[in-house]
Amino acid sequence: MFSRLSSTSTPSSSTSLPDQALLSTEQLSVQFGQRPILKDINLVLQPGRIVTLIGPNGSGKSALVKTLVGAIKPAAGRIIRSPALKIGYVPQRLHLDATLPMTVRRFVNLPHRHASRDITEALEQAGAEHLLNAAMNHLSGGQLQRVLLARALLSRPTLLLLDEATQGLDHRGVAEFYQRIEQIRQRSQCAVLMVSHDLHVVMRTADHVICLNGHICCEGQPEQVASSPHYHALFGDQVASTLAFYRHQHVGHHDEERLHHAG
Repeated sequence: MFSRLSSTSTPSSSTSLPDQALLSTEQLSVQFGQRPILKDINLVLQPGRIVTLIGPNGSGKSALVKTLVGAIKPAAGRIIRSPALKIGYVPQRLHLDATLPMTVRRFVNLPHRHASRDITEALEQAGAEHLLNAAMNHLSGGQLQRVLLARALLSRPTLLLLDEATQGLDHRGVAEFYQRIEQIRQRSQCAVLMVSHDLHVVMRTADHVICLNGHICCEGQPEQVASSPHYHALFGDQVASTLAFYRHQHVGHHDEERLHHAG
């Protein structure tokens, strides 16, 4: 159970990987029984880039992340991993026995022992250093997500997988969590692949957006995806237009900041 929540090294042949890529998929397909979930997924994850998966419920976003982390076996295609790949995984949710007497320190240390300084550093990066001795069953939803993030960071991953890690957080908590992810990306230059329903945040934080609905409907920079007819068909013209405007305003604000600093 716990090994899938912590960082894992997954070496394999990288002869078909694009330059500097950490992971790629080729014609990856997933099915549950006879029911197809994903078909012909091709993606490349590069260091230092944030890639966001969006799509309606049941579109296969979580299935793709779980396949990449090794929890689901693909029905077809392949995953090519760099020898440098080390995955840190933050799941949607974690159900803990409410009667289980376990502190954050002990939880983060499972299943392997880690140096105290490494635990402290990971908790600091996740904004959870003050929770070191707190009881796991007393944590709020936001606190638990920060602890799970700290656990994923313990082994210094080169790829951070976030499966709707902001689920249950309020707007302020969501904004703070994504700001934390941006700081981690800048500090470690790890790749980030995250599933998100927070479309307005996607427009602000992602380098690359992949829109899924059983297959890749469209992908590209956020403004490219927001203007795609496939995106409009999935999310509606009103939502798409609002997000396109939000993206324009955000980019314009940063352009003004750059001009101000240049002056």
